[in-house]
Amino acid sequence: GFSALFMREYAPAEASITTIEVYEPRIEAAGKHFAKFRADNIELLAGDAALILPDLSGSFDLIFLDAAKGQYPILLPQCKRLLAPGGILLADNVLQGGMILSPREDLKHRDRSLQARMRDFLYDITHDSELESAVVPLGDGMSISVKK
Repeated sequence: GFSALFMREYAPAEASITTIEVYEPRIEAAGKHFAKFRADNIELLAGDAALILPDLSGSFDLIFLDAAKGQYPILLPQCKRLLAPGGILLADNVLQGGMILSPREDLKHRDRSLQARMRDFLYDITHDSELESAVVPLGDGMSISVKK
């Protein structure tokens, strides 16, 4: 709920925020924080984003993707569907501390799949004719995509 509260702080007063959380302790903590800060304009959806996104309708001006990194390629089509024209898709931690750029053989076996999936995601957003995308190499990296 931290990101949602932070966005609420800087969003226009009439903005509404929908956030999805799958991890039960964070769901509970987010709910308490939203109540404490009277965040009536934040809707908390509990569950797996891959199962929730297909049931959402309407359009969003901003989507902040901060899920399990290996799920980014799976979530991208639904994010694109929900994104309004001119809307922004921000994806967090896309460089994974530089792991994305490392030679495959230098990675632990368990990290190779994550690297491949994140590389697929980055390829998809930078080669998608519906998106204009850039990767910002600060921290663990963030991608910024605008829907045309």
